[in-house]
Amino acid sequence: MENKIRKVAVIGTGTLGTQIAVLAACYDYEVSAYDTDEESFSRGLQNLKIAFRTAGGKSPFPTDDVDKEANKVMFCKDLAEALRDADLVIEAVPEDLELKRKTFERLDALAPRGAILATNSSSLPISKIETATTRPEQCLNTHFYYLGAGINMADVMGGTKTTPEVIETVTAWVRSIGCVPLTVKKEILGFCFNRVWRAIKREVLYMWGEGFVDFRDIDRAWMIFTGTTWGPFSLMDNVGLDVVYDIEMVYYNESKDPKDHPPEALKAKLDRNELGIKTNKGFYTYPDPEYSRPDFLKG
Repeated sequence: MENKIRKVAVIGTGTLGTQIAVLAACYDYEVSAYDTDEESFSRGLQNLKIAFRTAGGKSPFPTDDVDKEANKVMFCKDLAEALRDADLVIEAVPEDLELKRKTFERLDALAPRGAILATNSSSLPISKIETATTRPEQCLNTHFYYLGAGINMADVMGGTKTTPEVIETVTAWVRSIGCVPLTVKKEILGFCFNRVWRAIKREVLYMWGEGFVDFRDIDRAWMIFTGTTWGPFSLMDNVGLDVVYDIEMVYYNESKDPKDHPPEALKAKLDRNELGIKTNKGFYTYPDPEYSRPDFLKG
């Protein structure tokens, strides 16, 4: 299939937005980026470097020289400039429905008429966002996982009017940047693997939050069982505990089930600004977290 995407615009350069932009640049796409916080891209890049050091060599990035690739990304102070000539726009702003809808409304007004609008939302279906645009047939979910930890896959899910051609185009693009597309055939909250991962997250947060098990032992068990270089809590640190909390609240607001509410102990971490890698402290302390040390699995 002919590659119909040449320029990618990433809107929101937090942890994942930065990683998506840099990865696309690695594969020679023209990439622009925009964030209201002009320092966010440089912080995201530093977090990516820390992730590389703890990922044990597993990475979809074809190079370790991320500074060189990051220099290819054109960070714009003006949204219209970032969107100019874009074929694919990926929104990666915080997990807040109204914020995403307002962002999509602006993207719809400023992006080229033929541009595909994708959300990197970790939980919200595009059907809740697409009506903020005049192009629902060109809107979809494209949710990437934590690329810095070597999780090279992305959920791809259409909305109520997304055309098969748009799904096919974005699926091919995901493959072209070294990632595996996970196609979701019918809309479901949480998409494909993120729904599985969310079930794990909810359980381990409950076990830790209620004082049943130390988070380190849960991570050790996961790492031994799966052979990965990270566990659920270290991965949450990498993603950002504020992001994790917001995602859990999406599920709670959907179900209103008290079991879906994130533990108060997690909210307390946010109140102390213990957000993970981005603040150098979450469940672990960075840049030299316990789980990256050779003796961690010995307990």
